[in-house]
Amino acid sequence: MDSEDDMHDANDLDSLDDDFYSGETEDAPMDYYSDYDDDADDYFDDADDSDRIQSRRPEQNFTILKESDIRQRQEDDITRVATVLSIVRDSASMLLRHYNWSVSKVHDAWFADEEQVRKKVGLLEKPVIHNSNHRELTCGICFEIYPRARVKSASCGHPYCHSCWAGYIGTSINDGPGCLGLRCPDPTCGAAVGQDMINLLASDEDKEKYDRYLIRSYIEDNKKTKWCPAPGCEYAVTFDAGSGNYDVSCLCSYSFCWNCTEEAHRPVDCGTVAKWILKNSAESENMNWILANSKPCPKCKRPIEKNQGCMHMTCTPPCKFEFCWLCLGAWSDHGERTGGFYACNRYETAKQEGVYDETERRREMAKNSLERYTHYYERWASNQSSRQKALADLHQMQTVHIEKLSDTQCQPESQLKFITEAWLQIVECRRVLKWTYAYGFYLPEHEHAKKQFFEYLQGEAESGLERLHQCAEKELQLFLNADGPSREFNDFRTKLAGLTSVTRNYFENLVRALENGLSDVDSNGAASSKATSSKNAAGSSKGRGGRGKATIRTSITNRLTDDNHWSCEHCTYANVRSATTCQMCNQPRR
Repeated sequence: MDSEDDMHDANDLDSLDDDFYSGETEDAPMDYYSDYDDDADDYFDDADDSDRIQSRRPEQNFTILKESDIRQRQEDDITRVATVLSIVRDSASMLLRHYNWSVSKVHDAWFADEEQVRKKVGLLEKPVIHNSNHRELTCGICFEIYPRARVKSASCGHPYCHSCWAGYIGTSINDGPGCLGLRCPDPTCGAAVGQDMINLLASDEDKEKYDRYLIRSYIEDNKKTKWCPAPGCEYAVTFDAGSGNYDVSCLCSYSFCWNCTEEAHRPVDCGTVAKWILKNSAESENMNWILANSKPCPKCKRPIEKNQGCMHMTCTPPCKFEFCWLCLGAWSDHGERTGGFYACNRYETAKQEGVYDETERRREMAKNSLERYTHYYERWASNQSSRQKALADLHQMQTVHIEKLSDTQCQPESQLKFITEAWLQIVECRRVLKWTYAYGFYLPEHEHAKKQFFEYLQGEAESGLERLHQCAEKELQLFLNADGPSREFNDFRTKLAGLTSVTRNYFENLVRALENGLSDVDSNGAASSKATSSKNAAGSSKGRGGRGKATIRTSITNRLTDDNHWSCEHCTYANVRSATTCQMCNQPRR
């Protein structure tokens, strides 16, 4: 993808408008998206088809848990195990911790071999030592004699004084979460020490730490739950497997992938994300830059970059070797007879004889690789920056501008939700667009039809998103700066809501197409089997900025959406039958 192709000029913008909304190219109608639904037209219908669009979206398969929710679920699991197994809650808690808070695993193991489970967990049925008849007991740690009231024992019966217990428990808690598996201080005993003993003997600070460890254990040891990875977020997420969508949106507004816990990255798979992040942080591109832009000193081999001046090079101390930049020969052998300071006859002769072919080939390959990576990375990073800016604008909109607009336009804030929805869609689309550049970087070079079609879809997505962003940012500013209600505000509402719906629909289809690997495009640039005519099978190289376009796209015809509406072929907005121009884009009815 040529770098200049991603920036559409003003002349191209109008034609992009038509393509984005109508689903047609200037070469031929495209039926690619028809493979994703029985009715191809569904993919570019506007807000009037929101019910059909919503039915295609996957249901939310995750639940966000606050701390109170986590505690409630934990208590419910402990109660369930204690009731079924007829044991005390403290023992039920230790059993669940041992089996990673899986109620079913506890039940299966207990009923399969109760004695073995008790031995593993440290739940003794009978004490090892009986101290019931003793009024005074000797502490097993400090060996002092104490009244029975000042001595405590775990289920094993080994006696220890309160102060020794407190020191033992406090040291274990300060060592970390391993205190959840605390055992009797006697090294030969495996009796478990539960939370009841902790609450009875530990300090308030240690009890609070233990409680935090217990809560974290419920999330971190449970395969169905995870903490939100956003810095400072204390929400947890429980995930129900089943759908292929691993994207999770936390209440803190952070979206991440459940599978790899990186930020949400649809339509790119986790493996590609891992490779992309590794490439961004690795030294491989540094080496490519060195190879492409420098040459080694013939004497000391240190890389040297030539950024200006003649061909006479002098290596830095302590080497100080003087050589020719072109042929890398000693400068003492050069002079006017070899071409002077700005040329080298020896190099030109050797180059014609093929002496430098391999070196130049490697340098050219490194340069091309570096340029390609830089092209994709800069656009990936640019969309990331744009997304961060959109998040800041969204926060400003929610906290300041909505209230101001409500007062200016004399409308309740509940009637201005369409603005927030537009900004939320912009943020999401920036995220998707960002990851399409990682997708494009790893798209095989030999699959020319897919690459050509991908670049076309990506360009259309950029164009549509910019249109929505401009409407939500610049056109809204006119009403924010207004002194009073404006008659055009309702028209603006209709336009922004329609753009939001159409953009959302397009990006959803784009994500599905990329997740399917553009599987409907064969090696000749044709769509497979379903709805592509033979005249559309050949890919077209004609396109804006020199970028090739595949002639595969849904054909949206000018049709009646129902008895009372007609659909605009430019933006797919459903207008009333009596309208002669589109209320969304002002294009005449055809």
